[in-house]
Formats: sequence, structure tokens, C-alpha cells
Amino acid sequence: MAFIRKRGSSIAVVYKYKDEKGKEHQKSETFDTMEEAEIRRKEIEYKMAVGNFQVPKCTRMEELIKEYVELYGHDAWGVSTYEGNLSLIENYILPTIGKTELSKINVHFMEKYYKELLKMPAVISTRNPRGTEMITESTVNDIHKILRSCFRQAVKWDLMKKNPTTDATVPKAKKQEREIWTAEMLMQAIEACDNKMLKIAFHLAFTATLRMGEILGLTWDCVEISEEAVAENRAYVLVNKEVERVSRRALEALDSKDILLIFPSQRKNNKTVRVLKTPKTETSNRKVFIPKSVAQCLAEIKQEQEEIIEALGNEYQNYNLVMATTFGLPIGGSYLREKMQEIIDRLGLPDVVFHSLRHTSVTYKLKLSGGDIKAVQGDSGHAQADMVTEVYGHIIDEDRRKNAELMENAFYKKENLNPQMRGQDGDSKTVAVPDGVDAELLRKVLTNPEMAALLASLAKTMK
Repeated sequence: MAFIRKRGSSIAVVYKYKDEKGKEHQKSETFDTMEEAEIRRKEIEYKMAVGNFQVPKCTRMEELIKEYVELYGHDAWGVSTYEGNLSLIENYILPTIGKTELSKINVHFMEKYYKELLKMPAVISTRNPRGTEMITESTVNDIHKILRSCFRQAVKWDLMKKNPTTDATVPKAKKQEREIWTAEMLMQAIEACDNKMLKIAFHLAFTATLRMGEILGLTWDCVEISEEAVAENRAYVLVNKEVERVSRRALEALDSKDILLIFPSQRKNNKTVRVLKTPKTETSNRKVFIPKSVAQCLAEIKQEQEEIIEALGNEYQNYNLVMATTFGLPIGGSYLREKMQEIIDRLGLPDVVFHSLRHTSVTYKLKLSGGDIKAVQGDSGHAQADMVTEVYGHIIDEDRRKNAELMENAFYKKENLNPQMRGQDGDSKTVAVPDGVDAELLRKVLTNPEMAALLASLAKTMK
């Protein structure tokens, strides 16, 4: 059976069919008028009835990309990824190469297409309100990822013989170096912060390495801050969901996949809604231990929240959120960013984004743990260790720069032309160890390059 579905100005005939392996799929064909759609619906039903129906194969890029979204994207993408990918498809792929025949798309075509994209203006958005910016290398890389996946499916479906993106040269995206806060700067911000929600967000981003959405989606049933746990240094938070704002279109297309809860919207005509959803990747589900001080801050927030619930009664919409408004609704990320910006402006701190606090957290934990990448990755929830090792490399670079400074002072300024070996087993100088200090532990601390760099940094502040 086939039926007609009308969404806005879009009219489609929708039907189900089985592939060669007997797996059922749903397909839709779009038409300009209801009359054309009705004729096609009757044709499909008649051919299915007599056993003579064949699913039309894709010949143009627009047909392939539509098939790709319906058969692959609906299963593989989450609501956030769906909306982002669909925007790239609608803004940059369909208007430019949508009418192109698949037989004409090869490596040469793709490389030429990528270069032409860089000469085109980017669509108007919050980042490009005046429409004066050009498409960036980073956007071209995102488009390339979609097309690479799309053509991979086309090869799998026997619609193309070869993936034309495999050997195509993609413009290198310019890596944007973002400034981050040092631990000292973060401490400054925390001490100057009089907003309780922002303060606890600072603590969780730094000590638990949480993302903004993970902080906003944290619920009390996933927080262990009992007196016993705090006393025994085993207070922790469980990260298993996040709050995010997503498009209604994506929710409808994916049947609210991965969505745990849709929060009530203040405006019915909003194109987006705030939801509580499962994390993007499996590694994002994690248990992170927190310091006593942070556990005590959470306990204070919980006590105040319980008093508000008791006072408001049924007026309080209780979603069990840690980060909740006076009436129980989730706090918006824009609210926290706004309050953070006020502190940045007041203290004259580097103008960083909230997400950069995770970088600060990873840096600090790597230094404290002596470069234990696996343990830090477990806290951060990164699927790959690449980001953590990148930070680690940055720390090592600091030590290497320190070595150059030491050579300048020791050799060229003739302060120490005959230095003694330090930190090597069997060659270390005898050092007087203060009473009550574990000599072996002290040796490990002093021979650790990251800890040495940290101590050197602290020594500078004490001069």
C-alpha cells in the first residue's frame, strides 16, 4: 500500500518495499502537485498488486542524497546530527550539485566542487548575520564527511562503482587556536562568582570534566554526596544524559529517537525545543569522582532546592534536575554563558567559551596525575584519546620550552656550565629529606617532568 503525506508545501507518496535480502524499507517520492502524487500512488499500488513494481534507482545527486537520508541518516544520526547534516545538505549540496548525474561525479569533479565552494558566500546565520562571510575550509570538510558517507552507501547499494571522495583532496581546515583559562584564572572566576548555579557549573566543568549539556542534564539520582561518601572520598556523579535544544523537524523525522523527555516550551511556535536525551557516544556514559569541596557545594544546592520545593508545592515542576530554575525547569546554557561573560568583563579575564573549561580540566588533571592519559580520558568521556594526547603534547611543549630557557641561563649566561645530573636512578645527588616525608614518593614527584614544570611555575609566583 502507498499513501500521500503532505508537510507544508512538500507532497510525497510514501510506500514500503523489501530489498534483495528481504529487509523492509520505507521510501518516498516527492511531487509538485497533489494530482501528480495521486496518479503515482495509484500506479504504485497497481504494480504492487500484479507483482510488477520496481523501486526506481537514483540517477541524480538529489535522488541519492534523499535516499541516503531516509535509509541511512534516520537510523545512524541523532537529533542534533540530523539537523546539522540536513542544513548542510539543503544549503550547500542540493543547490550546487543536486541536479548532477551520478555518472558524471568522479574524483576530479569532487576536487573542483570543493574549491568552488570556498568562493561562495555562507548562508545567513547567527555566526554570519549579514551574510558577508564566505564558506570556510571547516564547512567544506563537514560537507566532505557527509558526501563520503553518502557515496559509500551508494557503492554498497550498487548505484555507483567507486566512491569519488576517497582519493579527492579536501582543503585543509585551519585549526582555530582558542585561549583557555589557567587554574589560577578559574579560581579567580569562582571566587568572584555570586551566582550559585554558575559557580557549581564551574566546579563540575573543572573537577568532573563535564560538558555544558551534561551539567544541565545532571539529576539528583545520579549524584552520590551522602555524608559517608564525602567522608570516605568516594563522592561521584554519573553522567548518562544531557540537556540540549533541538529542532522540532528532527524530532518528528526521527520519532524522538534517543529522547528521554521533552520539556514544556514557553512559545508554541518555536522551531526548537529543549530536551533531555541520551549522550552522543557510549563513552560519554561514565562515573566521575568529585572532590569533597564540590560535593559539599552540591549538598548546599540540594538543601536549598528542597526548601523551595516544600514552599512552592505543586507549582514546582520537579524534573529532579540539579541545575534547575526556581520553578524546576532546566537552566538554559545561554543564561550560564551570559553570567560567565559578566565575570570575564568585570575581571578582565581572557574571553573564553564555557567549553574551554574542559580543556583547563584535562590540562590540570594530566599535570596532577603525571600524564595518566587513560584515567583522564575516562573522566572526560572522549571516545578517542586524541584530544587528551593533544593536551598532553601541549604540556610537554611547555617543558621543552623550559629546557631552552634553562640552557640559556646555564650555558649562555654562564650560570651553570657544569650541571649535575638530576632525577636519574643511580646518578641523583643526595638530598636531605625533611622529617615525615616519604623519600621514595618525593623522588617520584621530583623526577616527573610534568610535576617539575608545575612546581617551577609555582616557584615563580612565590618570588
